[in-house]
Amino acid sequence: MNDKLEAYRRPVTGRNILRFAFPTILMTVFNTFYTMVDGLFVSNLIGTNALSAINLTAPAIGLITAISGMLATGGSAAVMKKMGEGKEQEAREDFTLLILTNAAVGAAMMLLGYGLMDTLLGAMGLSAEIFAYCRSYLGCYLLFTIPILLMYNFSLYLIAAGRSRLSLACTVAGGITNIVLDFVFIGMLGMGIRGAAIATGLGYSITAVAGLWVFRRRDSLLHFQRPAWRWKVLLHASANGLSELATSLVSGITTLLFNLAMLRYIGEDGVAAITIIMYVMMFVSALFIGYTYGTAPMISYYHGEQNRDKLKKLIGFSARLLVTTSVACTAVSFAVTPSLVGIFTTPDSPVYDLAVTGNRICSFALLFVGVNVFASGMFTALSNGAVSAVLAFSRSFLFTVACIELLPLLLGGVAGVWLAMPMAELLGTAMAVSFMIKYRKRYGYGG
Repeated sequence: MNDKLEAYRRPVTGRNILRFAFPTILMTVFNTFYTMVDGLFVSNLIGTNALSAINLTAPAIGLITAISGMLATGGSAAVMKKMGEGKEQEAREDFTLLILTNAAVGAAMMLLGYGLMDTLLGAMGLSAEIFAYCRSYLGCYLLFTIPILLMYNFSLYLIAAGRSRLSLACTVAGGITNIVLDFVFIGMLGMGIRGAAIATGLGYSITAVAGLWVFRRRDSLLHFQRPAWRWKVLLHASANGLSELATSLVSGITTLLFNLAMLRYIGEDGVAAITIIMYVMMFVSALFIGYTYGTAPMISYYHGEQNRDKLKKLIGFSARLLVTTSVACTAVSFAVTPSLVGIFTTPDSPVYDLAVTGNRICSFALLFVGVNVFASGMFTALSNGAVSAVLAFSRSFLFTVACIELLPLLLGGVAGVWLAMPMAELLGTAMAVSFMIKYRKRYGYGG
């Protein structure tokens, strides 16, 4: 027995599942935390207009990372499925091919980003101040496109290779680096929003460097080998990761739509308010994303070795855990909303009351986010990218866009914008549960 696969051989109990996934949960939460700290430094040391600028550039950044996310998640599932089938040499060749492809995609996206940056920002009709903030932030962020894309990939592959603690350590180190450099660049050197982008890029680069070091070593479960140029592998990874591509793309589009809705009904203070709310939602959602990423290699491995008993236990435990955690997170978010908003802005700011009202309404979305995130990730891990993509696209785009456009008209303005998040997540959960029931016998996790 390969001792590097020992984690996959253990009995499937709640303790062992959490033991496997916990480092990934911490990694994802901490990664989100230091993104929030970025916003904290920017809002308090530069101003809420600069905070709005970070949110306004999010769609462009999502576009840049979308293809890499597709190849990373779809490729990780494909590689670990081959590991479960005993095709270890072939899995490592595919792994190397996917990493090289991601680096090439990063270079292309960086050039495309610089070419389209002014056009995209100019189309928003922003004030001169916010336009300048957006251009400065995005221009510096693009310099780190390749290491950031490698970071996303290596985070997943380190987990799949049984090095989740190292992935966590890299994330913590990157977060601390980002926080320290935020203070130095923004607070001490007066670099403004450019300093925030550079600090973020350098923090993310730590995982990229660590991944290059780990995966060149042949004692790692996954390591670099001369790739075999199997175009079917790229096509399969792309198809299997369609949900992640859809999520990244539509997340950028829906963020843009939320921003435009706020500009329409309230103005630039509304953009700052929804930026704060998105930070809060993102932080809590990180719990569910981390758990999903942490358990995905186990799902793929058990699926590859056709172990339906382990798969059933894993998914059953996950469903119970997600429902319980979702209720608790919703209650906590609702209760501590004033304190959360107060971290980013003062009570005398017009942004404060907007954000408090909005966050209390949007907190109800957390009842449904966990099931939605896990269902999409589960079908990706089961190599059913089509179902995963339908779930992700419907929840993140179709339902969200419909709610953003219709609810403000029906409810008379900004209240409809706040309710768009909970309503879209509720509709997404209804679809996710129906698909999980439909496919339970095919994959053997229920019935």
